[in-house]
Amino acid sequence: MEIPVTMPRRYRLVLILLSAFALCASIVGLSQTEEFSKLRRDQAQEMLKTTIDEIRKNYYDPKFHGVDLDKEFNKAREYIATAVSMNKSLASIATAVEALNDSHTFFLPPQHATPREYGWRYQMVGDRCFITQVQPKSDADLKGVKPGDELLAINGITPERDIIWQIQYLFNVLKPQAILTLSLRDPQGHQRSVDVAVHYGETKRMYDFTSANGASDIWEIIREQEAAEHLERVRYAEYGDALLIVRLPEFNLTPTEVSGVLAKVRKHNALILDLRGNPGGAEETLQYLLGGFFDKEVKIAQRVGRKDSKPVMTKGPYNLFTGKLVVLVDSVSASGAELFARVVQLQKRGIVVGDRSSGSVMEAKRYSERSGMDVIVEFGVQITDADLIMEDGKSLEHVGVTPDEVVLPAAADLAAGRDPALARAAELVGQKISPEEAGKLFPFEWPPIE
Repeated sequence: MEIPVTMPRRYRLVLILLSAFALCASIVGLSQTEEFSKLRRDQAQEMLKTTIDEIRKNYYDPKFHGVDLDKEFNKAREYIATAVSMNKSLASIATAVEALNDSHTFFLPPQHATPREYGWRYQMVGDRCFITQVQPKSDADLKGVKPGDELLAINGITPERDIIWQIQYLFNVLKPQAILTLSLRDPQGHQRSVDVAVHYGETKRMYDFTSANGASDIWEIIREQEAAEHLERVRYAEYGDALLIVRLPEFNLTPTEVSGVLAKVRKHNALILDLRGNPGGAEETLQYLLGGFFDKEVKIAQRVGRKDSKPVMTKGPYNLFTGKLVVLVDSVSASGAELFARVVQLQKRGIVVGDRSSGSVMEAKRYSERSGMDVIVEFGVQITDADLIMEDGKSLEHVGVTPDEVVLPAAADLAAGRDPALARAAELVGQKISPEEAGKLFPFEWPPIE
């Protein structure tokens, strides 16, 4: 199914969710042909009610942007009453929540027990969607999917900037698929369709810390944590005293760790802070990191909550850096990464280079929930508890940060592993780095899956 560009965003998501779920196997163990029992239906209604209650109690805007939530949730309630599967019931809950059109408010269905890896990554580059990474020996690799291929459709859904996150939400959270059909166009303009299978890891089991195997279970958890921390580590590329490039994958640093990063930065005349792919993270990390670039306290944004409004300020300064600053962002840069880049622009502290950021800038909290007695299902809901208004009086939600210099990789750059945005950033601070060299500085690392 191809979603018309002219269709309102809200109804495009409804079609995406319901049409995709019509083709899916069950999320909690029911196939489409099995009976949707009264117990399961009641469980779905209970999940809907809990989700409604949490949003009504905790959403930052008590008027819900003028959205008639009663109407939306009544639709979901009626749909569940006649639904033929848990799949479609969960889709109706997700669709009702999406009526708020809020990047940080969404339904979190029961998690899947089996880890999986699709073996390829994609993202928007400007207004087009491209394959950016392909895992060696994955099904995608074996079937000839390559970085630089333009992704025209996934299971018939055309990826666009305003719905890309919903597509990812659908296939990564709501209903991961065993096979995805990709419509591709290579850099030479040839189109093809490829069915790509997912790689499944070992089914997760219950950990037992009291038995004879308890020690091995503990070490398995430690190894998993170490692997996650390795992927989230800060990475550096140094060019003498002239330039330091810092790749920050997430705002997950303690104040002490931020101070350590800034201590390294201070030894150089220029800094390129690479926030591409950074989804945001802890507000405290953002406050201390930004605090290292100003000799006074600077307002990041006004936090507008349900009951109060207060400024979010930088903290520090610690290890103040006064050299040249370039910030790199792309269409995946979100939340804290966007706030950092926009403050740099508003304060005229540096230059932002790359692609327009994702426009996902709210403050939210996750609520973990449980449903059922004999058969317990764990689910959740993430709810925005504050909007963040910048010093210019505007919100970045659904808008994003437009770089001072837009530099986009072409399909041929992605295919060859070149990084023209990083090369241009280096040029802006007087350092010569070729796009080929820039593309090799921070190799992509795949998360482990057994």
